[in-house]
Amino acid sequence: MPKTIFKLDSSKKFGDQEKLGHNRWHPEIPSVATVKPGESFRVDCREWFDGAIENNDSAEDILNAPLLTVHALSGPFHVEGVKPGDLLIVDILDVGPIPQEDDGPLAGQGWGYTGIFSRNNGGGFLTEQFPDAYKAVWDFSGQTATSRHVPGVSFTGIVHPGLMGTAPSAELLAKWNAREGALIATDPDRVPPLALPPESEHAVLGGLDQAEWNRVGSEAARTAPPRENGGNQDIKNFTKGSRVFYPVFVDGANLSLGDLHFSQGDGEITFCGAIEMGGFIDLRVDVIKGGMETYGVSENAIFMPGNVDPQYSEWLAFSGTSVTLDGEQRYLDSHLSYQRACLHAIDYLTKFGYSPEQAYLLLGAAPIEGRLSGVVDIPNSCSTVYLPTAIFDFDVRPSASGPVQIDPGIGAPRAANQK
Repeated sequence: MPKTIFKLDSSKKFGDQEKLGHNRWHPEIPSVATVKPGESFRVDCREWFDGAIENNDSAEDILNAPLLTVHALSGPFHVEGVKPGDLLIVDILDVGPIPQEDDGPLAGQGWGYTGIFSRNNGGGFLTEQFPDAYKAVWDFSGQTATSRHVPGVSFTGIVHPGLMGTAPSAELLAKWNAREGALIATDPDRVPPLALPPESEHAVLGGLDQAEWNRVGSEAARTAPPRENGGNQDIKNFTKGSRVFYPVFVDGANLSLGDLHFSQGDGEITFCGAIEMGGFIDLRVDVIKGGMETYGVSENAIFMPGNVDPQYSEWLAFSGTSVTLDGEQRYLDSHLSYQRACLHAIDYLTKFGYSPEQAYLLLGAAPIEGRLSGVVDIPNSCSTVYLPTAIFDFDVRPSASGPVQIDPGIGAPRAANQK
């Protein structure tokens, strides 16, 4: 087992650990450890809300999820000899739930959760149709996830980090804040907001001198979106065996990561749509000197997926086009067409006895495939959602005998949106 360079004690809050991580992007956040190119190491990761979400049958914790505090990130890690303009190579050697802790109050101790955020506290991909908060708790048995809140399904986890990236330079950070601030200004009162501006009160800035926290926190970028440095990309195929190439903007790259997922569907459509958990990740780093210019990688990460994804051979696919629920035609709107594909899948699953919320939670958590199937046939974009049929305990395919009626169990806990 590689040496652990960022260790977390499950009995302590994230802010009380021996080494303090961070929840914002800023070039002045100092590294917590240094590694050499070619070195392998282990990093412990806390669930992104630092234990605020509980293993129970209430959605009040999702309703009141402390979004200003996320993400609880491990790092930054300085890689010796790496300079701006290089490409940082990151190999994911292993990743999983909290080891040797199969029971406990933290997500990752034998369980995880999926949430639908309420419209006034985060929202989600389908927030107009699902304005309230809901939750599903999933139990882990080896590599398999099941839920008392979404019965009749079980699937192999596709474990991955939702968030990993390098630190921005001061110039890149200023660019982020300018363009996202301009977007917010177009509709500053929108709910959910168009973007998340810097916020210093809840910023955690690692080992930075406390006297500088207010200044740096007022500049530091929130970690919710993906950006040029990688960040919160939520790519479900970042599994064991993946190799990622990150652009480097500061000396040492200052790699950070967190937001581990036991499983996720393409798009993480409920926003809190994966099976969220804490755990560990084993990494190996290396460098391609001058790689950003050599390979034209200046504003994106590129990666080679691992080969441990569950192998499904049969799928049930649902399509959607860029026409609103009210019948308004939109021009090649792929965002809308993917929404419509998801809604078609949800409507279909309700015919078997699931509530719409249970179906929505399942699409966020299970390893569904989402695809842009057509982007040129004006005026309609076509998107598709593929459900692996093997995850269901019953035959989910259409047939002349009609849909099997399942017992929906206790259902998904709900907490009403607070306006």
